[in-house]
Amino acid sequence: MPRIPRRLLLAAPLALPLAARAQSGAPLRFAVGPFQPTPGDTRRAFEPFFGRLAATLGRPYELRVTTDWAGIAVALGSGQADCAWMGPWGFVLARARAGAEAIATVLYQGRPTYHAIIIARPDLPIARFPEDARGLSISFADAGSTSGWLIPHHWFQGRGIDPRTFFRYRDGASHAANVISVASGQVDLATDFDRNLDAMIASGRVRADQLRVVWRSDPLPNDALAVRADLDAPTRDALRAAALATTADHLPPNYTGWVPATEQTYAPIEAAGRALGRIARS
Repeated sequence: MPRIPRRLLLAAPLALPLAARAQSGAPLRFAVGPFQPTPGDTRRAFEPFFGRLAATLGRPYELRVTTDWAGIAVALGSGQADCAWMGPWGFVLARARAGAEAIATVLYQGRPTYHAIIIARPDLPIARFPEDARGLSISFADAGSTSGWLIPHHWFQGRGIDPRTFFRYRDGASHAANVISVASGQVDLATDFDRNLDAMIASGRVRADQLRVVWRSDPLPNDALAVRADLDAPTRDALRAAALATTADHLPPNYTGWVPATEQTYAPIEAAGRALGRIARS
């Protein structure tokens, strides 16, 4: 079990419900999706935030880093995690299947939204998308990804296009792998999201001139901080309060804080999932 750094234990606690403090003996079980190229990268980037939450509640903690986007929905929905930082589609799946609740939405560079994108090799003669891309190879992310699978599939469905037959299709890749595959010429097109592409360019993993964006979605709600359905209310409320008080100092680069999630925050993602038959219609 990770030790909570002394600097976190000394951080000024929030005014939390006494019942939440009374449960200090049990570790909080956190989970986070594959936001970075490797699990180790993800752990290093996101553990300060979870350590901060645990220290604020006066609790020990465990952190699980999942290797795919569907995995984190399973972890939260099956009770293997109490609280998870997860993509919008993963949260919607966990809510539909096990009643998970979003308690906050993260801000990235001060904004609560982001965009799904499709990137292409820069030398391809694509003036109109998708018309000029028919028959090209495309790599989608795994089926638990909002921007890398759900939203592009939903957009194509709305135009009467089945990407599995329109393109030379494959899926299941990570976002980082998708970007590198296009930049290195291994695949013509790939799905991604703007935050990831910007971060990979900024870190030098790819160059901006190695690819171009040929499609961009409407704004999508950012990642959710979600809790399992049967988490006790005092702990849920304490986690929400701690997250909303978190500053950029305890978050990965470019993340700037959290805002409350509402019933409508993830409604567009749920609608896309229902349209594709991935969750039951109400």
